Amino acid sequence: MFDDETHLSSQDLEILDKARQASKDAYAPYSHFRVGAALKLANGEFVCGNNQENAAFPSGMCAERVAIFYASAQFPGIPIDTIAIFAQADEFETDQIVSPCGSCRQVISEYEHLAQKPIRILMKAQKSKILLVEGIENLLPFGFSPKHLNF
Repeated sequence: MFDDETHLSSQDLEILDKARQASKDAYAPYSHFRVGAALKLANGEFVCGNNQENAAFPSGMCAERVAIFYASAQFPGIPIDTIAIFAQADEFETDQIVSPCGSCRQVISEYEHLAQKPIRILMKAQKSKILLVEGIENLLPFGFSPKHLNF
């Protein structure tokens, strides 16, 4: 846990800023809660996504999955090194770290399994401290993976 951004490396600052910028363009007309995600891939490329809401609420998608699925489509087989997640609300300033939802945690787990290496996850909200975890097992200790299917 970091109190503020002054304790981050320049690389972590860069990816967190990309997530912050992505959050500004989120489509959040219902919740007014904007989340941006930025991925740094093993090849040095950055991919961003943001939450996409829908009037039929289950049809929307979280920022993390938007970014991960786009990265997989555009850069197939390239592992994800780091995911940065930034959250902000339109109507108040949140001081609570926003972590990936259960569905996003499961998707992150799948991509860790594919790459056979942990993904760093950096999380921050408007006025929160910064949390960095090394690997999804720290957020999803009993995740379901292909090993459960005998693959």
